[in-house]
Amino acid sequence: MPLELVTIPCLADNYAYLIHDADTGQTAVIDVPEVGPILAALDAHQWRLTDILITHHHDDHIQGVEPLRARTGAMVLGAAADAHRLPRLDLALTEADSFSIGHDFARVIDVPGHTLGHIAFHFPDSRLAFTADSLMAGGCGRLFEGTARQMHASLQKLAALPPDTLICSGHEYTTSNLRFAATLEPDNPHLISRIADVAAKRAQGIPTVPVPLQTELDTNPYLRAHLPALKTAIGLPDADDVMVFAEIRARKDKF
Repeated sequence: MPLELVTIPCLADNYAYLIHDADTGQTAVIDVPEVGPILAALDAHQWRLTDILITHHHDDHIQGVEPLRARTGAMVLGAAADAHRLPRLDLALTEADSFSIGHDFARVIDVPGHTLGHIAFHFPDSRLAFTADSLMAGGCGRLFEGTARQMHASLQKLAALPPDTLICSGHEYTTSNLRFAATLEPDNPHLISRIADVAAKRAQGIPTVPVPLQTELDTNPYLRAHLPALKTAIGLPDADDVMVFAEIRARKDKF
C-alpha cells in the first residue's frame, strides 16, 4: 500500500506534509514551519510521529523541529552537508543514501540552488516527491545561495522522475507563479486551464499542492527552458538551456 499523505498549511503560506504507513504505523513529517498544525493533524488521524525529514535550513522550514522532537521523540533526518546549520540530526544524509518509511524506501536527491544544501525526498512506490523550495508549483525557489546552473541541474533531476509523481512543494505561491508563467506562454492551453483550476481552489481555500509532475512539465517555465518556442518568446532563440533558465528566473525576480 502507498503511504498516506496529508498536506498541512502552516504560517502564512508554508506547507508541511505527513506521510503514514498503515501497516507499520510509522509516520513522518516533511519540514516543520510550526508545531501546532502538525500536532493537530497527528491527533486528528491518531498517528504517532516517528520521523522528521528536513529539506533545507531556512527558518520557515525548521523552526518547529526542536519543540516537535521534544513532544514526540521523533528522529530527525537531514542533509549531512548542512548539518552545521540544521537542528541536531539523528541521521545525516547524502544523495547516495536511502531510508524507509514503512514499506517505502526514500531516495535522497541533492537539489542545490535555493540553498546549497537543499535536498529532496522521493518515495517511488508511493509516487511522492518532497521538493520544498527547489521545484515549486508553477515555479522554483529563488537562488539565494546557488547558481542558475546548479538550480537548472537540480530541476532536471526532478523532471526525470515518473510524470505521475506528486510534487509536494513548500509554499502557496502557485497563483503568482502561474501569473508570471502566462507572460511567457500566454497561449499555452495547459497553463490557461491550470490558472483557472488554481483560482477555483484558492477561492475555496483549498491548497494547490501537491500536483503531478506532468502538470509541471506542461506549465512550469523553469522546466520548459529547452523548448524552442519559449526561447524565441523571451528573445533568446539560440541560447543554451541554462542561459534561458537564468533569464526566466531573473524576470520572475522582478515580476
